[in-house]
Amino acid sequence: MPYDVYGVGNALVDMEHSVDDTYLRDHGIAKGHMTLVDEARMDTLLASLDTGKAMRMCGGSAANTTFAVCGFGGTSYYSCRVAGDEAGAYFLAATGSAGVDTNPHDPNAPGKTGCCLVLVTDDAERSMNTCLGVSDALDTDDINPEALARATYLYMEGYLSSSETGRAAAVHAREVAEAEGVRTSLTLSDPAMVEFFRDGLTAMLGNGVQQLFCNEEEALAWTRTDRIDIAANELCDIAPSVNITLGRAGCLVATSAGRRLVPGFEVTANDTTGAGDIYAGACLYVLTRGGSANRAARFANYAAAQLVTRYGARLANSGAYRALRNNFRE
Repeated sequence: MPYDVYGVGNALVDMEHSVDDTYLRDHGIAKGHMTLVDEARMDTLLASLDTGKAMRMCGGSAANTTFAVCGFGGTSYYSCRVAGDEAGAYFLAATGSAGVDTNPHDPNAPGKTGCCLVLVTDDAERSMNTCLGVSDALDTDDINPEALARATYLYMEGYLSSSETGRAAAVHAREVAEAEGVRTSLTLSDPAMVEFFRDGLTAMLGNGVQQLFCNEEEALAWTRTDRIDIAANELCDIAPSVNITLGRAGCLVATSAGRRLVPGFEVTANDTTGAGDIYAGACLYVLTRGGSANRAARFANYAAAQLVTRYGARLANSGAYRALRNNFRE
């Protein structure tokens, strides 16, 4: 079958907790960023929290985006890696029920499926601690060239830049996509990826992609400037179409036709987890249906605004995504 979006990224099970800023300071957690941790650090953090009050759901940046594409009515495929544990079975079951196709997985694969501890403060900011588990071993063998060749867009998450094999898988996927005429897209994912894994992101980008997603902080960090207009101009050297999210202000769309600020939607935010992921999914969904860059950005702003009024990185089910799509008014 043809796919609107072929995603490549980490497979994670999110554990979300509400905390205050004191907790973040006491445990040395960088607010608003994603921090990679090992199993010992993850165990320490989990021991400090009441895990019985945690909200669990499937996660992973690109996974959330492919879920959104399917939820809105599109089709998607996701290349990832899970272990043969309960968390891996949970992730694959949720993926399958959402209609997202995946690469084959060994039900007896050793190791632990990746997990992400999402800490949400009263200001709706999310701070993430991620233990990649077997996602750190995502490799070129996890890419399905035949499925990728049938996609309209390849979508890569910047988090893969932290893993040597994950980066190689993304580069391989991009090369296959370019050879097959599949449009390429990438999200910078997090300021920490830009700061610590810039070379990996550069390798993933190659000679450029068709569509680039980032937020304001990532855009300024990548271009080493404090002016968003300069950042947008420089990012257009990487991609002919760039979407820079600006939080409640909306987003900046930069294309060969010029720059346009697309306003956001006024809402009360409770949890910003996954806002960038659903934004990318909504944008790609509209683009794969022939919509303009501006219309795609407007719908993406709306989708992200609706998500942050809820808790968690995804909407409850496909029906919730469809309802959001149907309720959208420009």
